[in-house]
Amino acid sequence: MSLLKRTIYSLGNASRERTPRRVSQSLKWLMPGLLVKRWMVMSAGGVVMAALGVAIWADLSPVHYIIRFTRDALGTIASVVPSHISGPLLLVLGVLFVFWGHSRTFNSISDVLMPERDEELVDLMLNHRRLNKGPKIVVVGGGTGLSTLLRGLKGYSTNITAIVTVADDGGSSGRLRREMGVQPPGDIRNCLTALASEEKLLTELFSYRFETGDGLAGHSFGNLFLSAMTNITGDFEQAIAASSEVLAVQGKVLPATLTDVRLWAELEDGRIVEGESNIPQANGKITTIGCLPEGPAATPGVVEAIAEADLIVIGPGSLYTSVIPNLLVPEIAAAIDLCTAPRIYISNVMTQPGETTGYSVADHIKAIDQSCDRQLFDAVLLQRRPPSPVALKRYAQEQSHPVDFDREAVAATGRKVVVANVMDEEPSGLVRHNSHRLADVIMRWYERNSQPRAAQPRNAIHSSVQQFSQGSLRLGRAMVSSNRRD
Repeated sequence: MSLLKRTIYSLGNASRERTPRRVSQSLKWLMPGLLVKRWMVMSAGGVVMAALGVAIWADLSPVHYIIRFTRDALGTIASVVPSHISGPLLLVLGVLFVFWGHSRTFNSISDVLMPERDEELVDLMLNHRRLNKGPKIVVVGGGTGLSTLLRGLKGYSTNITAIVTVADDGGSSGRLRREMGVQPPGDIRNCLTALASEEKLLTELFSYRFETGDGLAGHSFGNLFLSAMTNITGDFEQAIAASSEVLAVQGKVLPATLTDVRLWAELEDGRIVEGESNIPQANGKITTIGCLPEGPAATPGVVEAIAEADLIVIGPGSLYTSVIPNLLVPEIAAAIDLCTAPRIYISNVMTQPGETTGYSVADHIKAIDQSCDRQLFDAVLLQRRPPSPVALKRYAQEQSHPVDFDREAVAATGRKVVVANVMDEEPSGLVRHNSHRLADVIMRWYERNSQPRAAQPRNAIHSSVQQFSQGSLRLGRAMVSSNRRD
């Protein structure tokens, strides 16, 4: 079957230069895995059976004349063209006519259902099958970094689960959180639009931000939609599910927890700052990060997604306000620790003022390890080429600098290092991860490091996670008890 598939695919590629595009597209319908050919054969058999049924209903008289006419016609053809030529020729023509008719039928249906699609129906089906068979990927983080990564990964699999922080308390999300008592929807909205099948009008609508209007200015439509759906359904999960259907999301987006959590950080000078948006503004070195209430429960489905993952990606995103908040949920940290799938952390390209000022790659790694008291990933992905002088000058004005790769210190953490050019730079000097190059590097790393693993029963997974998370929570309380407020 594999040899047949490669042969047909090669013929299809070779035919593009020598035959019309329609013939090249038609060859793809013969590729295994589309579940189309069997129904074509069944349809043709149905036509024959129906014809025989009508003939039998008519007391077999038509069958006699049809057989007699067919015999005479075939005899005439055989007398002109030898049977070893006419037989195969008619067989090939018959198959081609059946196949051509079904192909045109599918094209007519696709023209009606997908009038604006440039792709052929067969290409859509092949791509759909490929994505459905893709690895189960769990991505943990928040902010714009997570949505950037998701835009690239959705080209490799539809089995993606994004676990998103809900600690945001600034901007539109913070206002809705305070005024309506809902979970902050901003990062969730960004992930939904990133995984949407149609990143056009609906995606633009969900991302649209009102610039005028009392009470509306600063809000995005997607945030308002998620907040309204939460109040209607009474459940943030159902609101996300409804938005996923509207946007035809490829994968799942899950909040890390449904608990109303609030971040706090202790700084090196002894100050304790509350609120995700206030932590970077405090302009101090963070020594301890935590959340209130302590040890929130994970959202249903999060632990299962991690346990079944083939690949786990942590980051990119703000270290203390986007990445680590997810790991403050004990069940999430425990589930990642117990997972045997390849796990990789994507380091930021630039430091973040007031949060990771002066941080190296090793400092990022140590901060994550310290926050959950264990090593949750096997490798770290770094940008190879430094930003241009224009970008360096721009970021220096904001007290931001490239994250230094301290090779020996990173090696001391026991992590493998993946170095690649995964950054885009705008003419203005703004640098961002390139979603497609980033996803390509991660998937190639995954293919080199993935190994078949035995499935673990769900009840065993939950039992291990609960024991691990309870022990971690007790340890965390002991570590920060002296720093807590009355």
